[in-house]
Amino acid sequence: MSSALTPAAVHEWRTLGHAVVDRLAAYLEASGAGEGAVLPWREPSSSVCDWPVDGEGGADLLLLLDRVVAQSNHLHHPRFVGHQVSSPLPEAALCDLVSSLLNNGTAVYEMGPVSTAMERNLVRWMAKQLGFPAGADGVFTSGGSAGNLTALLAARQAKAGFDVWTEGAHGGRPLAVLVSEQAHYCVSRSLQIMGFGKAGAWPVPVDACFRMRPEALPDALRAARAAGRHVIAVVASAGSTATGAFDPLDDVAEFCGVNDLWFHVDGAHGASAMLSDTHRGRLVGIERADSVVWDAHKMMLMPALVTAVLFRDGRHSYQPFAQEASYLFSRQAPEEQWFNLASRTLECTKTMMVLKLYAGLAVRGRRFFAEYLDGMFGLARRFAEAVREAPDFELAVEPDCNIVCFRWTGVAAASGAPSGGDLAGAVRDEIQSRIRRRVLERGRFYLVQTALPAGVYLRVTLVNPATTDSDLASLLDEVREFGRALVGGGDAAQASAEGAMADRARPRRLR
Repeated sequence: MSSALTPAAVHEWRTLGHAVVDRLAAYLEASGAGEGAVLPWREPSSSVCDWPVDGEGGADLLLLLDRVVAQSNHLHHPRFVGHQVSSPLPEAALCDLVSSLLNNGTAVYEMGPVSTAMERNLVRWMAKQLGFPAGADGVFTSGGSAGNLTALLAARQAKAGFDVWTEGAHGGRPLAVLVSEQAHYCVSRSLQIMGFGKAGAWPVPVDACFRMRPEALPDALRAARAAGRHVIAVVASAGSTATGAFDPLDDVAEFCGVNDLWFHVDGAHGASAMLSDTHRGRLVGIERADSVVWDAHKMMLMPALVTAVLFRDGRHSYQPFAQEASYLFSRQAPEEQWFNLASRTLECTKTMMVLKLYAGLAVRGRRFFAEYLDGMFGLARRFAEAVREAPDFELAVEPDCNIVCFRWTGVAAASGAPSGGDLAGAVRDEIQSRIRRRVLERGRFYLVQTALPAGVYLRVTLVNPATTDSDLASLLDEVREFGRALVGGGDAAQASAEGAMADRARPRRLR
């Protein structure tokens, strides 16, 4: 087998790399200008048939990559307003290229010396932004789900009252965590992974704005204890997934302090607001949290995945995965070998994920990210105002950040049909789902939907700095167009019959 590092092979790779970058640059120009479809929708079964594997080789890499780009979602398109995943900075993608080529896994310092040093200092910088004291510490991990699991493992070790690593999940009383009804599903999933069972995530009611009600915490605590549960923590949201709501963190922190409970903040989406002088007030109290999860791939324009798990008391960062691997770690105490990060993360092999964030801050600076966040939050407020002023739309709640939930209710505008408020809830919900399905199939926008107590709402997350008020006005026009077509002629009841097709395209509460 010939080496990939011969002069001829390296020259071929250089030529190929230039061609790939040229193609991607052209793609960025076209996508950023709003050309083409946002989502080239295909049915899943059809897409699978497009990508067979024969394992025989011989494919043209450039043609293959052209197909990948053409058939993918285009997050740099200004009309991508779907999930909470950023349109990443192009230079961050170049950092991923460097990371992939170097392939320095960050498990032990000797394998990843540069990324280990970067991670150490980024953790300290982010902890400082949160208002944590000098002894704060933490790690980076692969996404908010892994981050929340890591923080909850630390909470269990600190508050369970028995050594779960040694005695197992049933070595003491059944454990529970008080969790907002609007918390991301990864929180309850993590608790079930940890052996808490379904009742391990004890729900706390939310108010009309979908924020946790701190006055409901005492009753929730009493009810959990009466059910035989040992409550160890409260999880609050800073930018919830469904609506972007920020829980009243200071009030929750006060309750946790009085009751000796671990206070964890899922700030995957909203912790970046600490960078903004305008919006950091939404996070008052986060400095009192025991742990915080913060995703840079949501509101810091980084490619996925880059998640920081930050602990106010840095000693707790060594507790979630308190095991030994003699071939990697010495017999020293974990705190004495802070530089061997695999002892503190779910991953035993971790990419140089911090490189892109470190480079983004080094090149662009904190102010750039603050201005970006201010712009996205402002755009969301203006869009919410446009929805509120439109007689045929309904706003679910005033946005706390860059997430807006709304639905079309203007059935009365179509052929004298009854108003949306007069429709049965199931039919009204199916209309929203079918509108979204048709929007996806046309491909000019990509938006998602969410289920709230009042029913199904369409949902946008504004993360692309190229998105304008005009784009969002066009989105309302398109939703209105499809809504009127669906109920025109008085056939709104047919929406329920076509619900199965819409359901296949219906996303659950994903980040």
